[in-house]
Amino acid sequence: MNRLALNRVLSRPSYSFSLLRLYTSAMSDKEDLISVDYEIFGRVQGVFFRKYTQAEGKKLGLVGWVQNTEAGTVQGQLQGPSSQVEQMQEWLKTTGSPKSQIIKAEFKNERKIEGLDHTNFKIVRP
Repeated sequence: MNRLALNRVLSRPSYSFSLLRLYTSAMSDKEDLISVDYEIFGRVQGVFFRKYTQAEGKKLGLVGWVQNTEAGTVQGQLQGPSSQVEQMQEWLKTTGSPKSQIIKAEFKNERKIEGLDHTNFKIVRP
């Protein structure tokens, strides 16, 4: 992304300071931006798992989404610098919300991306 395009994007009011920090950090450190889809199995619904996932994602400067599934799992997508995404993957595998019981975490479709597809980390409701 050239400087003019970056300035236009960052001047939009919908972009937060953390998104600016995320993008400039990734660009200055030459760290790859990646995207990964995930699904978490176990006792993950009715225990504020989505809310804690959103909060942890924002804390790490990631963007993406999280939602419950009809199968009783939680699924979503993470995007950001590879080191932050890896930290979030570990959190999803081992921590979750205080009352959750994680049995298994699956990660699929991991790929390098040129830019972010999302502007924040949101909870998707049916």
